[in-house]
Parts: sequence; structure tokens; C-alpha cells
Amino acid sequence: MEDIGIVKPRKIVEEMQESYLDYAMSVIVSRALPDVRDGLKPVHRRILYAMWSLGLKSGGKFRKSATVVGEVLGKYHPHGDVAVYDALARMAQDFSMRYPLVDGQGNFGSMDGDSPAAMRYTEAKLEKISEELLVNIEKNTVDFVDNYDRSQQEPSVLPAKLPNALLNGAVGIAVGMATNIPPHNLTELIDGINHLIDNPKCTLEDLMQFVKGPDFPTGGLIFNRKDITEAYATGKGGIVMRAKTDIVEAQKGSFNIIVNEVPYQVNKATLITKIADLVKDKKIDGIKDIRDESDKDGVRIVIELKREAFPKKVLNKLFSLTQLQEKFHVNLLALANGIQPQVMNLKQILEHYIEHRKIVIVRRTQFELDKAKAREHILEGLKKALDHIDEIIATIKKSKDRDIAHQKLMERFSFSDIQTEAILDMRLAQLAALERKKIEDELKAIKKLIAELEAILKDPKKVLLIIQEELGDIRERYGDERRTKVYAKAVGEFAQEDLVQKEDVVITITQGGYIKSMITSTYKAQKRGGKGVIGMTPKEEDLVASCFMTTTLANLLFFTSKGRVFKIKAFEIPKSSRQAKGQSLVNFLQLGPEESVTAVLPIEKGLKAKFLAMVTKKGLVKKVAIGDFDNVRRSGLIAIKLKGGDTLLWVKPTTGQEEMLLTTSLGQAIRFKESQVRPMGRTAAGVRGAKLRSEDSIVGMDIVNKELEKGMSIMIITEKGFGKRTKLNAYKVQGRGGTGIKTAKITTKNGSIVTAREIMPENEELLLMSKKGQVIRVPINTITVQGRATQGVRLMKLGEDDSVAAVALV
Repeated sequence: MEDIGIVKPRKIVEEMQESYLDYAMSVIVSRALPDVRDGLKPVHRRILYAMWSLGLKSGGKFRKSATVVGEVLGKYHPHGDVAVYDALARMAQDFSMRYPLVDGQGNFGSMDGDSPAAMRYTEAKLEKISEELLVNIEKNTVDFVDNYDRSQQEPSVLPAKLPNALLNGAVGIAVGMATNIPPHNLTELIDGINHLIDNPKCTLEDLMQFVKGPDFPTGGLIFNRKDITEAYATGKGGIVMRAKTDIVEAQKGSFNIIVNEVPYQVNKATLITKIADLVKDKKIDGIKDIRDESDKDGVRIVIELKREAFPKKVLNKLFSLTQLQEKFHVNLLALANGIQPQVMNLKQILEHYIEHRKIVIVRRTQFELDKAKAREHILEGLKKALDHIDEIIATIKKSKDRDIAHQKLMERFSFSDIQTEAILDMRLAQLAALERKKIEDELKAIKKLIAELEAILKDPKKVLLIIQEELGDIRERYGDERRTKVYAKAVGEFAQEDLVQKEDVVITITQGGYIKSMITSTYKAQKRGGKGVIGMTPKEEDLVASCFMTTTLANLLFFTSKGRVFKIKAFEIPKSSRQAKGQSLVNFLQLGPEESVTAVLPIEKGLKAKFLAMVTKKGLVKKVAIGDFDNVRRSGLIAIKLKGGDTLLWVKPTTGQEEMLLTTSLGQAIRFKESQVRPMGRTAAGVRGAKLRSEDSIVGMDIVNKELEKGMSIMIITEKGFGKRTKLNAYKVQGRGGTGIKTAKITTKNGSIVTAREIMPENEELLLMSKKGQVIRVPINTITVQGRATQGVRLMKLGEDDSVAAVALV
């Protein structure tokens, strides 16, 4: 009283600290964070309790949402109506809540970000499952507190049969902290809780056998068990989400990407707009059209692709650049004991739920016990009254009024006040024999119930058993299958290779330095001797130099006429049609004047080779460690030192223990052990592999594995389209540097040898391309096996001015 009217100085820092701390705690406890016990923020709890109080249960009629909002505002929630209605609407959205708590009638918004209709238009009532949060609230199971103006009482927490904290999750931003709890599958949570009750010391790994990860209402996919485990173990972590997509074949050989489920909390309309913008800005190629075919039955986004597009490549780019792939940042922050914000792990949240249910069941049991004992007390009074009914009636008849009768009965028969009131209220019909029997039977049943309730209160194990029984009932009624598919493997960061579909391709290079890539299905197999199909339409002065098969994920080492090497990825070579010319190599490689690519080596993942064996046109041989070409800069590296106008033609991987077979254009071949060629540095010139005549040159080089020699053969192809197979064991091993032995009979009919290739038993087809662009695929088993000194059979019918330019094995 002494301080009234006195103004005391106070430091601004102290005032701000104290006031802001009060504000922060108010936001944390009373607005933004859910209670771990029932998983609800105050506004949601008040909405559900108000609907329960209004009688808006699942079996009843709908009422205007405005009625609910008004009830909540008037009695419990001293904030804006927009906040209340937004919270109500979210609990009715099946794309926001894994198990919606409000049954909404009308427009409650959409995945496209549409707002709910005004509260005067929509109607609501409780969902059946949400009643499990409120059931038994009238049995003193939870504490009630004063509302904001102390005119009403409201529950501080709900009884919550459901493990709602994890079931529907929560999102909230407080002061200095935030929560982001993902929704989960009810069946999995109940199985995990039951296991935890049976095994209180179980580990997180044990629980994750049941709770496999978040289960989002919108479905989709989640990745990486390691990330999920970290989030559950620490309460924080990121989990990668992906849309559920299918690639389906459309008309005329094109494909469509169908998106059936999107990641949680992704705005579908914004997602489609983002994809359209990326296509417009040419950041994603291959998309022709996109449309939204979603309806009441579910999401369906159709992305039409161009015919030349790689569906998997386009899809991976969409994952990389759009919200078709998102990360859910888990933050398991909730209020413990209703007042303390705490980051919890999975086991702690479930333990808090179990502890809450134990308290609820004990309080409910005590309430029912007190009620049963009160009824027992009355029944015992009625039974005693029936035993002395004549005396009681006489006492009542002699009394002047009810109060005197009440007093005399208590004095004469030692009845309690409650028992006496019950006797005075007893109807005459209860004097009948059957009515008396009902009282005795009810008393017997009440005594049995009291014994059961007292047994529950004395035995904590029975309380846990009741929790499990009630959860089992809920599991039976509301449990369903998981919507979100869990993949144990991580998605990882996108490397460029991740955006490419692995396919077999044919790489074609022309003498004019143009390169293109075509999928192998461009060509279909034909019979031997056919004319083939047009593989490309080159200019008269630009003939095909080489073609080979590889995959889109291979590294390509380009060796040039100057002895340099470049490296690019196979998928960097643009896809083209059969008739297309392709693009100039100078777009990919920094080639110098009069420098051309003469050999290309595809390096696939998992290659066991240790060396690269090189052979020049003049017969020089060199062996270099393959590791010397791991880091090839864009400007290239020296691969071999060339002399006297020589040209590097062949490069193949070896283990260091193989044999080499060189074939010349004039029909000679020499086979020698690779060990006769010592490893050299990149800038070395090499040693002589074969002794050539002045007009002769090397046209074929193969690496021979001695262990696999049986069944293998050498394929000889001549410039006039003739070919044959010769058993590899027909070529004896000689010393390096000799002239070799005859491998084919060269005549004007078949022409000189264009190429010699080693054929494995599993090789099935041969792809031949002429200088004028004719292409044919020939089954290898239709090509006859002949001796070394033969001219072969016709494989390809060529014009007089045409000849075979390149060969590839399929």
C-alpha cells in the first residue's frame, strides 16, 4: 500500500528482458508448440473441446463452422477468428492431416493453395477418430483450468487415446524455437508402443522395426534409413521426400511422366508453374506439355515428353530442379508436462504418451471406483431398508414431515444422509420381489466391479495391459496401410550422371570431324547380304570414319592424330536421328589445326584394366598405365610422341598379362606377348610391334586373353563388304617386330582389309557402315568360319564407288 502513486526508475534493459521473456514463454506454452501428451496446440485443443461440448460428434448433424469459431472465441481462445478458422480448416484437410480430426462439409481448401470458403459457408463436426482424443474427459481424467476471463473451465490436456503427437504431427514457430513433427502411420505407432510397453529397455533400432518412418497424407517416397534413424535418435534431421511417378508409353513412341503423389506440404499449382517456367527458360529439355488431371480421386499430373527425350533423364532433372523432390526437416520439439519445451527422440515421445495414458487410466479408474462405491453405499442402504421395510414405513408414517422422517431414520437405523435420501425417494414398486432381486443383483455386480477397479489401482501391470487393449481396439477400427513408401538407400546429391538414363548407344564419327550418338534400337537386325538402312546422309566429301558401341554413362577418351588425348562423357554427345549429320567435334574438344580424332576408347565403370595399349599406323606399340589418364584437362594431354608423320590408330585396355594381335591392310597378322612391351610414360614414342612394307599399314589391333582363347575368333572385314571368321588358335605367338603370317587372301574382288576384330562367343551381331552411309546389322552366326588364307563371304552389297568405312559389334 505504501508504493501506490510512487513512480520508481527502472532500467530499460531489465524491463525489455523481463517483458520479452514473458511474451516468449506465452507464445511457447500457449500458442505455438504442441503438448507431447495429446499432440495438440491450445487452439486445436480448444476447437475439439468446443465441438465436443456443442454435441458435434461424428454421428450427429453438421453445424456452421462460424458456430464453432464463435464458441471457441467466446469461451476459450482470446485471439482472432482467422487463426481459429484456419486451424479448424487444417484439421479437416486430408492432404494436411494423416488422420483428419474434423469432418468438414464444403470447401476447406486444396493442394493448389486455394483458401477455404468463408466460415459462414462451411460446416463441420468431429471425425470418429477425433472422439478418441476426448473420450472419458468427463471422468476427471485430466485437469481443468480457468479460461482467459475465469468464466469457464477448459481442459489443460486431452485424455488422448490416440498417440496424436506423432500421428498427425505438428508445425509451429515460437520465439527462438520451432517444431516440425512429421505425421506417422497409426498401425506402426501402436505396434511400436506395444513393443515399448513389453520391453521398456528396447533400443531405437528395435522401435524402428515397427515405426519405419514418417507416413505422409499425400503419400510419396522417402529415402535413406540412416537419415530417418538420425532424426529419430536426436530429434532433428532431414528426410528426403520424392513424388511418386510413373513413366508410361504414349502414342507414336513418345512417353509421359505421370505424377500420382506429391511430397508433403508441396503446393501442386506452384509445382506445375515451376516446371512450366523451367521449360520456358530452357533449363529442362524434352517436355512438350504439362497438364493437371487431378480430381476427387487423387493427384494426376501428366508431363508429355518429346519423342527424342530420355524420360529418365527428364525425370531426374525434375527431381533436381523442382519440388518433386523436397527435404522434410524434422524437429521433434514439444512441451513436456505442458510447460517445458524439449527436443525429444522417438522413444521419449512414446514414453511420454504411455506415461500420460497411465495417469489418465488411473484417474479414470479412481473416478469409476468412487462412483461405484457411492452406488454401493446407496444400494446397501436400500437393501437394509427392504430388510426392515415395515419399521421404516411406520417411522415415516409417524413423522410430521420429510425432514423429521429423514432425522428419525438416521437415528433409528444408522443410515447415512445419502442413504436416507435414497430410501425416502424409493418408489412403492420397489417393494415387489423382482425389484428387490434387481437391487441385490446390482449390489453384487457393483461389489465385483469395485474389486476389479481396486485391483487395477494396485497393479501397474494391469494399467499397462488396459493401454494395450485400448490401443488394440483403435488399431482394429482405424488402422490402415502405410501411404509413404520407405527406401533404405539414400538419394544423395545429384551428380551430372544421375540425370542420365543408362542406355546402349552407337557413337558415329565422320572423316570431316562430326560426331553423333544414336540408341542401338535405331537399327534392326537383317539377313546377311542385305542392303541395310540409311545410317546417315553425309556430304560427298564427309565420309564415315568410325563407329562403336558404348553406354551413355561411359567416359570417352579421344585420341588424336597428333598423339593427344581428351576426355568427355558419352551423354554429352547429343542424340541424333539416323539421317542427321551430328555436331562438329570442335564443339567438344580443343583440336588444333589439321588435328583429327583417330581413336576413341569408352571407359566403363568397373574396368579392371591397368594399362592402355596403343598402336600407330606404322606399327609402333606403346603401353601406358591407365591411371595416367584419370585427370585429363579440357585442353588435352600428350598420349604418345609421334615421329615421321605417323598416326595413332588403336587404343585398348589391358591387364598387362595379355597378348596383342596386329592385322595389316594387305593381309598379314602378328601375335606377340604384351609383356614384350614395357610400360612407358605418356610422352614416350613406343617400340616396333610389326614390320611393314612401305604400302602397308595397321588396320586391326586386338588384345588376346590366353585363358579365353578357346571359342574366340578373329573377324576380318574387307573394303568390298566381304568378311569371315578365323579361329584365334590359328594364329601362333611370335616375337614382337616381325612381319607375321597371312590372315586373308587379298584380291580385287574383296579388296584390302578394312578392320580385324576379335569376336567373343557372346557377341551376337555385327554393325557395318559404308562410307556413303549405308548401315546393316548382321547376325555373327551367319558369317562362316574359314581358314587364314581365304577371302571370306559377302556381308554387305555395296555400290562400285562405295566401301566399308567402319564396323561395330552389337
